[in-house]
Amino acid sequence: MAKRPANAYVCSDCGAEHGKWQGQCADCGAWNTLSEFRMPAAGGGERGFAGAADGQVTRLAEVEVAAQPRLSTGFAELDLVLGGGLVVGSCVLIGGEPGAGKSTLLLQVLTQLGARQPVLYVTGEESPQQVALRARRLELPLGDLEIMAETAVETICATALRRAPRVLVVDSVQVLHCAEIGSAPGTVSQVRESAARLVRLAKQTGTALFLVGHVTKEGALAGPKVLEHMIDCSLMLESSHDNRFRILRSHKNRFGAVNELGVFAMTDRGLREVANPSAIFLQRGEDTAAGSLVMVVWEGTRPLLVEVQALVDASSLGNPRRVAVGLEGNRLAMLLAVLHRHGGLMLGDQDVFANVVGGVRVVETGADLPVLLAVVSSFRDRPLSRQLVAFGEVGLAGEIRPVPGGQERLREAAKHGFTRAIVPAANAPRQPPPGMEVIAVRHLAEALAAIEG
Repeated sequence: MAKRPANAYVCSDCGAEHGKWQGQCADCGAWNTLSEFRMPAAGGGERGFAGAADGQVTRLAEVEVAAQPRLSTGFAELDLVLGGGLVVGSCVLIGGEPGAGKSTLLLQVLTQLGARQPVLYVTGEESPQQVALRARRLELPLGDLEIMAETAVETICATALRRAPRVLVVDSVQVLHCAEIGSAPGTVSQVRESAARLVRLAKQTGTALFLVGHVTKEGALAGPKVLEHMIDCSLMLESSHDNRFRILRSHKNRFGAVNELGVFAMTDRGLREVANPSAIFLQRGEDTAAGSLVMVVWEGTRPLLVEVQALVDASSLGNPRRVAVGLEGNRLAMLLAVLHRHGGLMLGDQDVFANVVGGVRVVETGADLPVLLAVVSSFRDRPLSRQLVAFGEVGLAGEIRPVPGGQERLREAAKHGFTRAIVPAANAPRQPPPGMEVIAVRHLAEALAAIEG
């Protein structure tokens, strides 16, 4: 029987194990992602299972299902992104760029929760004095928050078992280390084993666990990809250096909707939640400019009104530019091809720029129709009505396809005072919202005719 190697090389992207180092991972094809990992000793073959007891097997129909209790964080926007609050025994990973406000947000959450139940804040990157200074600057209540500066996972787990906190925050997972693993903190083996032990602790004790994660220069979470598979909920706190607003988006959630979005504002007193995000993204100028249109996108479980702007200008290059900010660049190129084929507008000699105002990143297809209408408005230099909204997916044949949540989108637009909407025919309501004219379109040509009329 072949002897199991003492060390293996683990891919940080997919978690695949290899017996020796190589430049490219054979499973996912990524380059320079293999790091050494010390394998635990284990028996092989049938001898390794000789003394093991049988596991308990239950029919799925006989499993008792109880409602998962939720714990409010004190922030309605954070509760919304989490799917209704913290679940007992859940593991939440929060990532974001340096300075986005991850530690500030969790410190604010724990100071509020500390007045109702025991909590523990474990800091591995700052001293307790630094955390206390920030908490006093933010004027947070400090009396009931317990804090510990530690990076050894064994010590953190032992302290958590003794103190029994309801909520545990570890900042951050990249600085933790296990004593029996010889590699440095932040390596694949250390992050993988440290996270596994903390997740196991949370599941066994019913503690709600927050892990803070670093991001790479590409914006992805640092460490092995298996880290995101271990946890129950993965959140990213998105920010830009010239914008005081922070967007918290869920990329994975076992207890709620994916791509749910929460909006916060960074102030001198920490992060403040924004109850009506649409009102922020609709701060438009007094003058109506060509190429501007409000669209209703669906984020998680609620509609959101954001402004999309387009600029079409004659190109001096042999290959005209297609620039999309907040939108997918490949989809913009596809939409321009549909506009040429089924809308009769040739933009092959024009530079096209599209931007979602406010730093929001739109990933759904309901933005197709508004983007094309904004492009046409800029190309013809004809401003669109300030009371007009639009949403809908555009197919390759020029058809306007329906999108989820059509009724809720229209109600959100009407609540903010919009009186005209261009929507897919399948999303047209039998009874439009009071004071709103709904124009149902089935083809791109009908939508273009609607903005010309």
